[in-house]
Amino acid sequence: MPFLESGAPAALRHLNRALAGVILLLLIVTVGILVIPVSLQIFSRYTALIPAYIWTEELARFCLVYAVMLGAMLAVREGTHFTVDVFPRLSPRGAARMELISGSFILIFALVFLWWGWEFTEFAFYRISELAELPLWLIHMVWPIAGLVWLLFEAERMLDAVAILRSDG
Repeated sequence: MPFLESGAPAALRHLNRALAGVILLLLIVTVGILVIPVSLQIFSRYTALIPAYIWTEELARFCLVYAVMLGAMLAVREGTHFTVDVFPRLSPRGAARMELISGSFILIFALVFLWWGWEFTEFAFYRISELAELPLWLIHMVWPIAGLVWLLFEAERMLDAVAILRSDG
Protein backbone atom coordinates (compact mmCIF):
# COMPACT_ATOMS: atom_id res chain seq x y z
CA MET A 1 0.00 0.00 0.00
CA PRO A 2 2.03 2.95 -1.22
CA PHE A 3 -0.21 5.61 0.33
CA LEU A 4 0.77 4.46 3.83
CA GLU A 5 4.34 5.57 3.24
CA SER A 6 3.31 9.16 2.68
CA GLY A 7 0.26 9.27 4.93
CA ALA A 8 -3.33 9.68 3.81
CA PRO A 9 -4.06 9.55 0.07
CA ALA A 10 -4.24 12.90 -1.70
CA ALA A 11 -7.89 12.32 -2.66
CA LEU A 12 -8.86 11.85 1.01
CA ARG A 13 -6.90 14.97 1.98
CA HIS A 14 -8.57 16.99 -0.75
CA LEU A 15 -12.04 15.68 0.17
CA ASN A 16 -11.49 16.41 3.86
CA ARG A 17 -10.14 19.90 3.19
CA ALA A 18 -13.17 20.75 1.04
CA LEU A 19 -15.55 19.17 3.55
CA ALA A 20 -13.97 21.13 6.42
CA GLY A 21 -14.44 24.34 4.42
CA VAL A 22 -18.12 23.60 3.85
CA ILE A 23 -18.61 22.68 7.51
CA LEU A 24 -16.92 25.90 8.63
CA LEU A 25 -19.22 27.91 6.35
CA LEU A 26 -22.27 26.07 7.70
CA LEU A 27 -21.09 26.69 11.26
CA ILE A 28 -20.78 30.42 10.58
CA VAL A 29 -24.25 30.51 9.00
CA THR A 30 -25.76 28.47 11.85
CA VAL A 31 -24.35 30.73 14.53
CA GLY A 32 -25.46 33.77 12.51
CA ILE A 33 -28.99 32.40 12.29
CA LEU A 34 -28.91 31.53 16.00
CA VAL A 35 -28.47 35.20 16.85
CA ILE A 36 -31.83 36.11 15.26
CA PRO A 37 -34.26 34.04 17.38
CA VAL A 38 -32.26 34.64 20.56
CA SER A 39 -32.31 38.39 19.92
CA LEU A 40 -36.06 38.26 19.26
CA GLN A 41 -36.54 36.42 22.55
CA ILE A 42 -34.53 39.00 24.49
CA PHE A 43 -36.19 42.03 22.90
CA SER A 44 -39.67 40.59 23.34
CA ARG A 45 -39.09 40.19 27.07
CA TYR A 46 -38.12 43.81 27.62
CA THR A 47 -40.24 45.70 25.11
CA ALA A 48 -43.78 45.65 23.85
CA LEU A 49 -42.61 46.46 20.30
CA ILE A 50 -41.98 42.80 19.45
CA PRO A 51 -44.49 40.08 20.30
CA ALA A 52 -43.26 37.03 22.21
CA TYR A 53 -42.79 34.46 19.46
CA ILE A 54 -42.90 30.88 20.71
CA TRP A 55 -41.10 29.35 17.70
CA THR A 56 -37.92 31.33 18.42
CA GLU A 57 -36.99 29.06 21.33
CA GLU A 58 -37.29 25.96 19.16
CA LEU A 59 -35.33 27.45 16.27
CA ALA A 60 -32.60 28.59 18.68
CA ARG A 61 -32.38 25.06 20.11
CA PHE A 62 -32.11 23.52 16.64
CA CYS A 63 -29.42 26.00 15.60
CA LEU A 64 -27.51 25.30 18.80
CA VAL A 65 -27.60 21.54 18.13
CA TYR A 66 -26.22 22.12 14.63
CA ALA A 67 -23.57 24.55 15.88
CA VAL A 68 -22.34 22.06 18.49
CA MET A 69 -22.23 19.14 16.07
CA LEU A 70 -20.56 21.13 13.28
CA GLY A 71 -18.00 22.39 15.77
CA ALA A 72 -17.38 18.83 16.95
CA MET A 73 -16.77 17.75 13.36
CA LEU A 74 -14.16 20.48 12.89
CA ALA A 75 -12.57 19.67 16.24
CA VAL A 76 -12.03 16.06 15.15
CA ARG A 77 -10.39 17.31 11.95
CA GLU A 78 -8.04 19.53 13.95
CA GLY A 79 -7.37 16.87 16.58
CA THR A 80 -8.74 19.00 19.41
CA HIS A 81 -11.82 16.96 20.24
CA PHE A 82 -11.99 13.81 22.38
CA THR A 83 -8.34 14.23 23.37
CA VAL A 84 -6.56 15.20 26.55
CA ASP A 85 -2.94 16.31 26.51
CA VAL A 86 -1.59 14.06 29.23
CA PHE A 87 1.78 13.71 27.49
CA PRO A 88 2.40 17.16 25.97
CA ARG A 89 6.02 16.57 24.88
CA LEU A 90 6.01 13.33 22.93
CA SER A 91 8.31 12.43 20.10
CA PRO A 92 6.70 12.27 16.65
CA ARG A 93 6.52 8.48 16.94
CA GLY A 94 5.03 8.70 20.44
CA ALA A 95 2.48 11.24 19.24
CA ALA A 96 1.64 8.92 16.33
CA ARG A 97 1.05 6.03 18.74
CA MET A 98 -1.20 8.19 20.89
CA GLU A 99 -3.07 9.33 17.76
CA LEU A 100 -3.76 5.71 16.86
CA ILE A 101 -4.97 4.90 20.38
CA SER A 102 -7.20 7.96 20.75
CA GLY A 103 -8.24 7.67 17.10
CA SER A 104 -9.52 4.16 17.78
CA PHE A 105 -11.89 5.56 20.38
CA ILE A 106 -12.97 8.32 18.02
CA LEU A 107 -13.73 5.68 15.39
CA ILE A 108 -15.87 3.80 17.91
CA PHE A 109 -17.81 6.98 18.71
CA ALA A 110 -18.12 7.73 15.00
CA LEU A 111 -19.59 4.30 14.31
CA VAL A 112 -22.01 4.67 17.24
CA PHE A 113 -23.14 8.07 15.93
CA LEU A 114 -23.44 6.71 12.40
CA TRP A 115 -25.33 3.52 13.29
CA TRP A 116 -27.63 4.68 16.06
CA GLY A 117 -27.82 8.19 14.65
CA TRP A 118 -29.39 6.71 11.54
CA GLU A 119 -31.96 4.89 13.70
CA PHE A 120 -32.57 8.17 15.54
CA THR A 121 -33.16 9.90 12.21
CA GLU A 122 -35.48 7.16 10.93
CA PHE A 123 -37.54 7.60 14.08
CA ALA A 124 -38.10 11.23 13.11
CA PHE A 125 -38.91 10.81 9.39
CA TYR A 126 -42.65 11.41 9.73
CA ARG A 127 -42.62 13.74 12.73
CA ILE A 128 -42.60 17.52 12.92
CA SER A 129 -41.56 19.88 15.67
CA GLU A 130 -44.39 21.23 17.77
CA LEU A 131 -43.86 24.95 17.46
CA ALA A 132 -42.00 25.70 14.23
CA GLU A 133 -43.47 22.66 12.47
CA LEU A 134 -40.09 21.74 11.00
CA PRO A 135 -39.49 18.13 9.94
CA LEU A 136 -37.59 16.56 12.83
CA TRP A 137 -35.41 14.42 10.56
CA LEU A 138 -33.67 17.66 9.52
CA ILE A 139 -32.51 18.05 13.09
CA HIS A 140 -31.79 14.38 13.81
CA MET A 141 -29.73 13.78 10.66
CA VAL A 142 -26.81 15.75 12.08
CA TRP A 143 -25.86 12.73 14.25
CA PRO A 144 -25.21 10.19 11.46
CA ILE A 145 -23.62 12.93 9.35
CA ALA A 146 -21.26 13.70 12.24
CA GLY A 147 -20.37 10.02 12.50
CA LEU A 148 -19.56 9.80 8.80
CA VAL A 149 -17.52 13.00 8.83
CA TRP A 150 -15.61 11.84 11.92
CA LEU A 151 -14.74 8.61 10.10
CA LEU A 152 -13.34 10.55 7.16
CA PHE A 153 -11.40 13.05 9.25
CA GLU A 154 -10.00 10.46 11.63
CA ALA A 155 -9.02 8.14 8.77
CA GLU A 156 -6.72 10.87 7.45
CA ARG A 157 -5.20 11.47 10.88
CA MET A 158 -4.66 7.78 11.53
CA LEU A 159 -3.13 7.13 8.11
CA ASP A 160 -0.70 9.97 8.75
CA ALA A 161 0.17 8.42 12.13
CA VAL A 162 0.78 5.03 10.53
CA ALA A 163 3.06 6.68 7.98
CA ILE A 164 5.11 8.25 10.80
CA LEU A 165 5.43 4.89 12.56
CA ARG A 166 6.49 3.17 9.33
CA SER A 167 9.09 5.80 8.49
CA ASP A 168 12.70 5.55 9.59
CA GLY A 169 13.55 7.53 12.65
